[in-house]
Amino acid sequence: MRILSLVFCLFVLLASCSDKMYRARVVLLPDTQTYAEKYPQVLDSQINWLASNAKDIDFVLQQGDLTQNNNDKEWEIIKKAFTKLNGKVPYVLAAGNHDMGSANGKFADVRNSTLYNKYFSVSEMGKLPGFGGVAEGDKLDNAWYIFKTGKVKWLVVTLEFGPRNSILDWANDLITKHPDHTVILNTHSYMYSDSTRQGPGDNWRPQAYGVGKDTGNATVNDGEDIWYKLVKKHPNTRFVFSGHVLNSGVGTLVSFNEAGFPVYQMLANYQEGVKGSVMGGNGWLRILDMNFKKGIITVTTYSPFVNQYMDNPAHRFVIRNVLFTPK
Repeated sequence: MRILSLVFCLFVLLASCSDKMYRARVVLLPDTQTYAEKYPQVLDSQINWLASNAKDIDFVLQQGDLTQNNNDKEWEIIKKAFTKLNGKVPYVLAAGNHDMGSANGKFADVRNSTLYNKYFSVSEMGKLPGFGGVAEGDKLDNAWYIFKTGKVKWLVVTLEFGPRNSILDWANDLITKHPDHTVILNTHSYMYSDSTRQGPGDNWRPQAYGVGKDTGNATVNDGEDIWYKLVKKHPNTRFVFSGHVLNSGVGTLVSFNEAGFPVYQMLANYQEGVKGSVMGGNGWLRILDMNFKKGIITVTTYSPFVNQYMDNPAHRFVIRNVLFTPK
């Protein structure tokens, strides 16, 4: 009887390990700016939930606008929160338009991210799991990470707000050097709320800010630009996640790259100013449960702050026939 019991336990353990080889959970944490400014308790609920459920989460992606006013007070709140995840679950940050600029309420008038890099230095972030490197010296604004979930190897590339031509060149080279990785692009401004990529005629384009006046290698790029200059060129670029845009704050698009493979693009944003927003977002997180064997992504939206799920189809849906492999 004891032998049978041991055999059964071994079977359960092997089945569990095998199952994990074909699954991944990625959590998106969009614009936290209003929490940093007004409701730090909401951010704390999100971070505490992520830390408590770390064993079930493979990595966390944040989509920028960490702060509202780009000041030390708000950066200290953000820093204290994310530090709780160190050693528990890997995370990737992005810098939004509210995380850069000269000062005095000016956002993205110039490409100055001094405070972002003061509180999240390359030397410190480089010690965390998955960190690969950065595009520019000691600046975290454009960085890359390597993760592995089961048999899938991920390259996560996080880009600045309105990435410059020179940065898209860097990202093109980086992705080309990782052909056996499935690529996720994480950036602040890309998708629009009508489920198209942000382009001419849309609100909140990077070109409408001060940095939009830059030219040459410093020319900024919106979602349509990023698609044509970067994303569609690579057979292994599979996901793009962004925030920034208000209105409904959500959008989902599947497009096909030059090699004919699908690219899954999502906008998720719950900040103050989004239709129906409460307390700067009320703690909503977007959870992506990936099943590699079945080719399915189950997308749910959950708030640890109110302990509820959104049932609206724009926030809770399934994507089928997903291609997870690089090509």
